[in-house]
Amino acid sequence: QVRLVESGGGLIQSGGSLSLSCAASGNFFSIAHMGWYRQAPGKQRDLVATITSAGSTNYADSLKGRFTISRDNAKNTMYLQMTSLKPEDTAVYYCNAFVRTRPSQTFATYWGQGTQVTVSS
Repeated sequence: QVRLVESGGGLIQSGGSLSLSCAASGNFFSIAHMGWYRQAPGKQRDLVATITSAGSTNYADSLKGRFTISRDNAKNTMYLQMTSLKPEDTAVYYCNAFVRTRPSQTFATYWGQGTQVTVSS
C-alpha cells in the first residue's frame, strides 16, 4: 500500500510564504512523476506544478515565479515553496504521485488527503 501524506498547510496573511511537504511511504519500487494540485471551494482540482524523478518541473502559467516545486528522491518527499501568497491561492492542496509497486507493475496514480491553505487579505 502506498500512502502520501501532505503537511505544512495553514493560515497565512496575504504576501506571506508557506511550504508544503508530501511524504510517500509504504511498499513500492519507484516513484516517477509527482505533482501538486489544488482545489478551491466550488471549483475543479487544478494543476499547480509537477516534477519528474530527474527534477524537470512544470508549472501552471499563473503560478510561475511564485511557487517552486522540488523533491528529495532519497526521502521520497516532495515540496512546494509558495511565496507572495494571495487570497485566491486559498484551496486544499493535494499531492499526487505515479508509483510502481513492483518492477513488473505499471505505474499507478496515488493521491494524498490534502492540506488546507488559507490566505487572508
